[in-house]
Amino acid sequence: MTPYAISDAVRDLRPVLDQAPASAASGEWIATTMQAGVSSMEGGYMDADGGYISLDDSRPEGIVQNVVDKLEAAQAGTFNKVTVRWVKPTLPLMRSQLTVEAVFDEEIVPRGPDDPVYEAVALARRTFWQTRGEVGSGALAEGDDANIHNQTAWFGPHRRVLVIRTSTTLTLATDGLSTPWAGVPTPENGVECELFMEFDAATISDQQVHDWAQSLVEIGDFVADDYQVAKEVEAHGAILFCRLADAHGPMTRVILSRDGSRMEGLPFGLVPLVRVTPITEAEIEGEDQSDEWAARAARHALGKRQIGF
Repeated sequence: MTPYAISDAVRDLRPVLDQAPASAASGEWIATTMQAGVSSMEGGYMDADGGYISLDDSRPEGIVQNVVDKLEAAQAGTFNKVTVRWVKPTLPLMRSQLTVEAVFDEEIVPRGPDDPVYEAVALARRTFWQTRGEVGSGALAEGDDANIHNQTAWFGPHRRVLVIRTSTTLTLATDGLSTPWAGVPTPENGVECELFMEFDAATISDQQVHDWAQSLVEIGDFVADDYQVAKEVEAHGAILFCRLADAHGPMTRVILSRDGSRMEGLPFGLVPLVRVTPITEAEIEGEDQSDEWAARAARHALGKRQIGF
């Protein structure tokens, strides 16, 4: 049997795509093959002005995906992206223009689980913190939770907290939120920030270090879930972010605020630090929290503590 080919894909697609809405002048669909557990499909019909047309039903994505699957199963060359372009005929009885292109695009190849970029960014972060104090040899790490694509809850292989000490200060810092996404090619330093907390080195106990480090991992999980948090902090200066476990009483809430420091040496630009400040309920009692992220209340609480942002 002859393997499924581009000509077969055109044959299968034409009768479906020709059932386009009356307002459609053209159409384009771009599909990527399964890579590191992720595939994609985007596109649609467009009107004469190039705007996408909304479809409630009879969407052609299914048949496009079907021909991509058939081409991949037939091993019709090495490719990871298929582009389908359709143009409405200009005159009655003319055939529509339809092309199917299968190419290998190096720019969309996902990072593999052993990509050297992961350890390079870890070294850049550790080098940064070494300018601030003595970096502990260990870390609160949960790397064993990474999946086969080297993704943890922070979408990279690193999900841990470093301990940095000076004679007066103990700093806990996340180490992994800025690791570039694992298993995808997106050119971003992860969620584009790292979090830190500062304590009095003379008064904090080993148990408190452990407890706060564990909480910082969990706060990092929330930041990773909404990876625009760093931009919100930059825009507002400070935001009221999440609640703390009862074990941290009387501290009940967390404020995230701008620090002004930037980490250098990461592959996709500078990465800002975000300060994490636990507060008591009394520190925001009576404050108006109706604005976005309760930013006014957060800034007022930090101001009373003389913490800049």
